[in-house]
Amino acid sequence: MRDKTQANSAAPGDGLVRAGAIVFFVGAVANLVTVAPLFLGTTPFPTYMFGLSMLMGVGFAVAGAGVLRSAAAGRRRARAAGAVSGQLSEQ
Repeated sequence: MRDKTQANSAAPGDGLVRAGAIVFFVGAVANLVTVAPLFLGTTPFPTYMFGLSMLMGVGFAVAGAGVLRSAAAGRRRARAAGAVSGQLSEQ
């Protein structure tokens, strides 16, 4: 049973997905803070806040890269398992 993946082990790409989610939520909060003055009738925030709003897209891209990395690792594991089972069936 040592060759089986543990339920709490980190797969490739998990860190990217977590980091992407954090960056996305920071961007979402910045987006809300940037848009709030438009509805409240106060003075708008400085331009850099609009730049921070772009973190939503960056976080989404980072999380997407993590999902793709995880899928690629799963395909490699499946291919390796298929090769091993093919070798065992030939013997």
